[in-house]
Amino acid sequence: MPQFPIQKSDAEWQTQLTPEQYYVTRLKGTERAFTGKLYREKRTGTYHCVACGAPLFSSDTKYESGSGWPSFWNPVSSDAIVTEIDLSHGMRRVEVMCAQCGSHLGHVFEDGPRETTGLRYCINSISMDFKPAEE
Repeated sequence: MPQFPIQKSDAEWQTQLTPEQYYVTRLKGTERAFTGKLYREKRTGTYHCVACGAPLFSSDTKYESGSGWPSFWNPVSSDAIVTEIDLSHGMRRVEVMCAQCGSHLGHVFEDGPRETTGLRYCINSISMDFKPAEE
């Protein structure tokens, strides 16, 4: 497990986050498909970690994957996220975490748009806040 610059106790995270945010970001849970507040977000802006505020994804790389979760083909920078092999639930996946605080964001798959990176960062809405671009 990588070391993250922002370290807090479970009690501190539980005080800061809603129970649903804590379940997803700290316990590696998943919100139900097609229910997230950012799934249908179409405005221009940046998606930030709900736990620490770090920028994660840009609306420029968001696309409709049909998966039921916000999907992106690239993070805002190569050091915005970290990945780790996830062998839970009887399958092999690649987990995506915030590089600053280690919050679980979702998973990355290799079935994204071929004309871009070919990746699909499948991210839980509840693990992010959206900040619209200045008008």
